Amino acid sequence: MASSDSESSATIRNDLRYDSESGLNGSSVFPSKEQLRQPSMEMRRIPSQQDETEANIWSDPANVVKADMENGGAVSPPPPPPPQQQQQSAPPGTNPADFPDGGLEAWLVVFGGWCALFCTFGLVNCVGVFVEYYVNGPLASYGASTVTWITSVQAALMTGGNVIFGRLFDNYGPRWLLIGGTVVYTFGLMMTSLSTEYYQIILSQGIVSSLGSSAVFNASMSCVMGWFFRRRAAALGVMVSGASLGGVVLPIMMTRLIARLGFPWTMRILAFMFLALLAVSCLTVKSRLPPRPKPVRFADYYRPLTEPTMAFVVAASFFSFLGIFLPFNYLIIQAQQAGVSPTLVPYLLPILNAASIPGRILPGIIGDKIGRFNLMILISFISGAVTLVLWIPGSGSTGAIIAYGAIFGFSSGGYISLAPAVLAQISDIREIGTRIGVTFIFNSVGALVGSPIGGAIVSGSSARHAAAGNNSNDYLGLQLFCGAVMLTGTACFAIARYTQQGFKIVKV
Repeated sequence: MASSDSESSATIRNDLRYDSESGLNGSSVFPSKEQLRQPSMEMRRIPSQQDETEANIWSDPANVVKADMENGGAVSPPPPPPPQQQQQSAPPGTNPADFPDGGLEAWLVVFGGWCALFCTFGLVNCVGVFVEYYVNGPLASYGASTVTWITSVQAALMTGGNVIFGRLFDNYGPRWLLIGGTVVYTFGLMMTSLSTEYYQIILSQGIVSSLGSSAVFNASMSCVMGWFFRRRAAALGVMVSGASLGGVVLPIMMTRLIARLGFPWTMRILAFMFLALLAVSCLTVKSRLPPRPKPVRFADYYRPLTEPTMAFVVAASFFSFLGIFLPFNYLIIQAQQAGVSPTLVPYLLPILNAASIPGRILPGIIGDKIGRFNLMILISFISGAVTLVLWIPGSGSTGAIIAYGAIFGFSSGGYISLAPAVLAQISDIREIGTRIGVTFIFNSVGALVGSPIGGAIVSGSSARHAAAGNNSNDYLGLQLFCGAVMLTGTACFAIARYTQQGFKIVKV
């Protein structure tokens, strides 16, 4: 019996020694010093304040997931990062909260852009003065359709040049675009003052000065969009109002100076004035985000067109630019044919541009409140509809022509201010220069062919009416064309909105 008890005690001691040395399931019953230093499983499951979120607070640690994988258990996908981490993962400076949306520095950029738009787009708004001077002066032997190629090339290159200058802005920033553009622009205007032949005017005014103005225009507009988010349309509206004021002041100024000093000195005075204003732009316009140099890839240009919303915005811009410059080019000549007082005719273009000043500011402010796409559809529709229902039936009435100029000026001004804001709304702000360039290359095609098409329509109608011996409205075909393409642009904007929110009545 004693022997049996002794053997049992020895067996128990051996089992205990085995358990302590080998452990249960390969681990010691008594924790080692290293294990004591490790936090227990339950301790490791306590979340920290840094990871606090409404979902996945008690997520398993990495060693538990590893154990599940070793045991063949199902592994749940990793939890999504908390909202704070998601915002931090975005590139710095691109979150909505990062945009200043105001302040002295931001508004100085807007002021510099205002000066730039006064000099660049403001002169484009004076194309009617150039056409009238060339047709009745040094290019009298050319038809209106041929002469308008000068202003069409000017508008097309100023907008189409953005496909190059937009990429340069994204890669290198605005500084050298502003300085180089200022030098080239003023040089082109000086050369225009010396030009008397058709090819000379095409080269100096249509090509050289336009490329310089395109560089200045693109750098200024892209910079402003980088400083504002919630107030972007309002800020752009204030900036592009400079173009409207230029369209008011410059036609009157040019008409008076041409009569007193002649065309050459008029262009030189403009060049010196623009040089001073653009110097202000060079000092105040700057980018908020640092440039991101990267190699040029063709995919960067066609990839935006694969996005349905972007594709319809580009189509809408093309059709709008196909018709938007026709009243600026032909309203003065049409009014002269209709018998409007010669003392009033020179002021029609300033009236149109004066109405576009509130048209460029107010829609931007309202668009930030009710939706930029929503207001763009309305503004674009008004531009096309008023051409069909007021300009056509009122072609022989001085009052109707003035009213049309004011309404079209307001609505077209709204289009000019809202278009960049609509584009920025559907774009990565770091690629805004390239995407503006893609859009404006199509705009430039519309601006290039729109006025010559209108001139060809007028010439054809005039020839038919002269052969028939009647005094019908030679501009009816042009007016129908203008209204039709503007309404086509409206339809494309409506489709672009539909791709985002359908028919829901919401802010878009």
